[in-house]
Amino acid sequence: MKVSEIRDMSLDEMRQKSSDVEQEIFNLRFQHGTGQLENTSKLKQTKRDMARLKTIIRQTESQQ
Repeated sequence: MKVSEIRDMSLDEMRQKSSDVEQEIFNLRFQHGTGQLENTSKLKQTKRDMARLKTIIRQTESQQ
């Protein structure tokens, strides 16, 4: 997920996407723990997406 894509979203959409990504991280961690996750880099990338989302949400909230 690119920063420009996130900035085009509304604040509510960003919060919804954040909860979706959080659920995805949970599922990926569960798969990794049970040995079912083949592409472990997906977990790292998803965590970075979550960090981007949280950063932009925080910036947007502070501007308002």
